[in-house]
Amino acid sequence: MIIRKANLSDAKGIARVHVDSWRSTYKNIIPDEFLKKLSYVQRTDLWNCNIKKEGNYVFVAENEEGKIVGFADCGKRETNHVKQSGDLTSIYILEEYQGRGTGKQLMKQLFLQFEELGYQRVFVEVLEDNKTRYFYENYGAKLKETQRITFAGEELNLLVYEWNNINEVLTKL
Repeated sequence: MIIRKANLSDAKGIARVHVDSWRSTYKNIIPDEFLKKLSYVQRTDLWNCNIKKEGNYVFVAENEEGKIVGFADCGKRETNHVKQSGDLTSIYILEEYQGRGTGKQLMKQLFLQFEELGYQRVFVEVLEDNKTRYFYENYGAKLKETQRITFAGEELNLLVYEWNNINEVLTKL
């Protein structure tokens, strides 16, 4: 598995992983009607913007054939006003590539980026029913707060986790 910084030519591959992994990750969490309407074209446009966006860092995981099978991104959300902190925005991996250490490799790349930026704290938001929360907890994320949100017409719990020591996380990765 190769982990590298994304470039604009990766947007289509990232979009494919984004749509496919949302459909598997959020099945029975987010309404099927919403998941069915996810568009590869729309997500490609989104990732073209995300890759170009200043202060946003996108990384991809490629298999041996050079196919993008996962991605991760980070930066600082506009709603984050905590000094020297950033946000792990997403880590998504195709279902058939999960459990092989790819998420760990992508997360390490994100935390190295946070370290380079001089951040000391990192936040991540995850839906309560998303099993990825246990992955984050395994690497020391602590639940900071629970928010009620409405997404695709459903009332859901959004968990906000925090890591307050980047170096400690990097030793686990």
